[in-house]
Amino acid sequence: MPSSVQRKRPSLNIWIVLAASFATFAISAGMMHSYTVFLVSFIQVFAWSRAESSVAYSVSQLVNGLSSPLVGALVDRLGSRRLVLLGGALLTLGLVGSAYATALWHVILLYGVVMTVGANCLGMVVFAPLISRHFVRRRGMAVAVLQSANGAGRAISAPGAQLLIGGLGWREAYLAQGALMGLLVLPLAMLFRGADRPATDSAPAPQAPSSIPTASARENWTLGEAMRTPQFWLLFIVYLCTGLGSFLVSLHQLAFAVDQGFDRLYAAGVLGMGSFLAIPGIILTGTSSDYIGRELSAIIAYGVSILGVVFALFITGPGDTWLLWLHACFFGLTWGARGPTITAKTADLFPGPRLGTILGVITVGTGIGSALGAWAAGFVFDLTGSYHVAFGLSIAAYATGCVAFWALRRPLRA
Repeated sequence: MPSSVQRKRPSLNIWIVLAASFATFAISAGMMHSYTVFLVSFIQVFAWSRAESSVAYSVSQLVNGLSSPLVGALVDRLGSRRLVLLGGALLTLGLVGSAYATALWHVILLYGVVMTVGANCLGMVVFAPLISRHFVRRRGMAVAVLQSANGAGRAISAPGAQLLIGGLGWREAYLAQGALMGLLVLPLAMLFRGADRPATDSAPAPQAPSSIPTASARENWTLGEAMRTPQFWLLFIVYLCTGLGSFLVSLHQLAFAVDQGFDRLYAAGVLGMGSFLAIPGIILTGTSSDYIGRELSAIIAYGVSILGVVFALFITGPGDTWLLWLHACFFGLTWGARGPTITAKTADLFPGPRLGTILGVITVGTGIGSALGAWAAGFVFDLTGSYHVAFGLSIAAYATGCVAFWALRRPLRA
């Protein structure tokens, strides 16, 4: 009888692994997303242009993508606990070093490289394969819960960083964040002891629509084999377009609101509240993908994001408070919502012990798109004095991502 119950119910251990992954990812994401608030301080203190202020963030996104194959290979070989130790140490070093930055290249090196590699060791490339192996029946839901940590970190980072900067100054705010990260490294790593030994949720998966394939017939894909399929490159395009569409808007949201005449702390609070909606949005999108299919779930999320960008295009001044709220809520609701669906789709198509490596290479697309989007938004602003062109390009990128994701309905030929 006990063995029967164990087969039907996921063990307590896999929920602990999921909770540990969520907490670690949320803390790391919060530290990284706070750059959007520091960016406003950099513009004022150093008199950098919007494009210059965006360079470090763009480099960060590019490094995130380019380092993902390495991080994916490392987690396949070394395990999650060692990656958490490495990532936490690098993130702490970058935060503390940023407090002493006096030139643009300092910020590019510390945030764009050191902190980014550290955060990548505490993010989806490390935890998604781990969670995907533990959860089979509820893979979409589990990856969605994990991805929602990104939204939780982002929601807390804007108002939290603004309060720290307002109360202490931006240099001291970096020191405070570094001290917190340093204190949490060892406790977080301890949570992953034995986590790489799977205790699988092996009950039958819920049935998705029969016209939409949900899994691969093969069980041990290699990177080379995956790269020879059109699905691999469609996923790459999806990651590219999603990163491009998201970061043409997200990095500059606060700067855009301040330019429109909104109070900085008020705007940070509104955007932070909108970001909190990413938590239920991500979980709902990922969980629904287990039932209605990955493609339809992702396309709905793209549509909501596009609406959020459209609301921003109609803001003309501080009197348009309701439009700022609608923008923050719609854009925030689906921030990262496609992530668990894309990751679950990747795990569906290319399962096996090299999933971390495969996911890491595909994630290069996100790095390229995010880097280009973050820099292009600032560059376009410097040319036109407005973010409207950048927001229009965001809508086009999201629409392209929709088309590429819908094409993933075609059966995989191993």
